[in-house]
Formats: sequence, structure tokens, C-alpha cells
Amino acid sequence: MNQNTTVTPGRYTAFTTDPGGGNPAGVVLDAAGLGTEDMAALAADLGYSETAFVTAGDADRHRFTVRYFSPLSEVDFCGHATIATAVALAEETGPGEITLDTRVGEIPVLTGTDPDGNLRATLTSVATRSRPARDAELDEALAALGWGRDDLDRELPPHVAFGGVHHLVLAAATRERLADLSYDFDGLAAVMRRHGWATLQLVVRENPALFHARDPFPVGGVVEDPATGAAAAALGGYLRTLGLVPEGGTVTVRQGEDMGSPSTLTVDIDLDDPRVRVSGHAVRLPG
Repeated sequence: MNQNTTVTPGRYTAFTTDPGGGNPAGVVLDAAGLGTEDMAALAADLGYSETAFVTAGDADRHRFTVRYFSPLSEVDFCGHATIATAVALAEETGPGEITLDTRVGEIPVLTGTDPDGNLRATLTSVATRSRPARDAELDEALAALGWGRDDLDRELPPHVAFGGVHHLVLAAATRERLADLSYDFDGLAAVMRRHGWATLQLVVRENPALFHARDPFPVGGVVEDPATGAAAAALGGYLRTLGLVPEGGTVTVRQGEDMGSPSTLTVDIDLDDPRVRVSGHAVRLPG
């Protein structure tokens, strides 16, 4: 980075219209002059679970290249930072369709305003997939969480699901089990690194179209994400694989509730399309 250049990330919170809710993300719209070490340092200094850097762009073609960094490392894809970046770009150039080129492939995003005038974005994931979790990896994860197999919902089997990055999907049998989350941070991080998981997608199904979720993210240096768009996309792929897509194809995920940072993610699943659409608002944080 040019030593005379000062870059201050924009600060947004995604999957909410309330600055006190959602999942904060840093957004740098002009990161062309930043190197990898510069971006890593900015993300670590900011301390959010991810910061997005727009490293190249063609405004006429509405196409931009984005890289994502947690406080500890670069990540291949991040859903909430994608929503935040799309809203930040819409503030600059107006809403509409854009394409983001990421390490996992191209991500189309559509931005617009809701009836209250709030900006909202819908990302379309890369093709999702899901497979049953193997016994050994499941046992390792449960041990780090301090959960037993009896804590799991027998109707929603453990899977490793992909929506740009991999997530272990575990469905708790009760809302109380999900609310009582206290885990071995270093132990779970080691398990996740060994298996290549970005987060654990811990869920409870309230009804076929409504899930509550929590997402530990120790591999990024963060105890928990208040909203995880990539995991929501993976959950959509998981439900498709299991034949559990509700009538109408839309699932609402409520996340961050137990952290005091409530978030709402809308997941649209098309049985004829392996991709999943994840929608939500984002707002600029004050200061």
C-alpha cells in the first residue's frame, strides 16, 4: 500500500435495518492499491468477523472483484459482507444488478429498496451441495461443543453442506439446547481446520419455514457470528438434499437472538436450481 494512502473501511451491519442488530462487516470499495498483507492488517484491526475489499471493478459493466478477510485469515466467501458490499455499492451508484467475482466464483447480487425505503440485497450463491457427516467428524465436533448425540434432532441428520464454503449443519433437539452454547474455542477451531469448515451451522427448526441459528466461527477468531449468509445458503442446499424445502420454497433464518444482535435472513430455494438465494438488509453504522 502506498504509505501516503489512508484507507478507512466503511462499517455496515447486515441482515437488519437496526444498527444495533445484524452482523457488522467492514467494506472497502476502493482496495485496488492494497496488498494482501494490507487487507489482512485492516481486517484484523477492525475486528469484525469479515471485511470485504473491492479490489477491481467496472462500473459500466456492474462487475466487481471482492476479497474477504476475517481477523485471522482470508476466507473464500462471506455472505453477510457480500450483502453489506452490495448495499454500499448501491449507495454509491444506485440499486440494481451487479456481479461479484470471488474466490468461489461469480456471485450475482440484486439490490433494491423496500417499501420503507431501506436498501436490501439478494445474493445468488454458487451451486450448493450437502452430504451426511461422517461419524468421526461428528464425534469430534460434538466433543468440542460439549453436546451429545441425544442433543440432536433425529429428524434433521448432521450434514456437511456447501454454499461457497463448507459448514457442519447440526440441528438441536430443543431451543434450550441451542441457547445454551458454551464451547471449547481452541478445540473446535482445531476440528474445523482439520475438516475445512468455515462455521458450524447450529439450528433449531421451529416449523418447516422458520429456523433459529447460531454459528460458531473460531477459525476466524470470532466466538460467534450474529448472521451468516454463506451458512444460510448451505442450509438451503441441505434442505433441498433432504427433501425438506417448504411449500413456496422460502425459509426464514433468525440468528443473533441469543447474542442480543437479532438478524433475519431470507432463503429462497428452487428445486430446479442448485444455487440458493439469500436476502437481507444492511445499514451503515454510525461513526
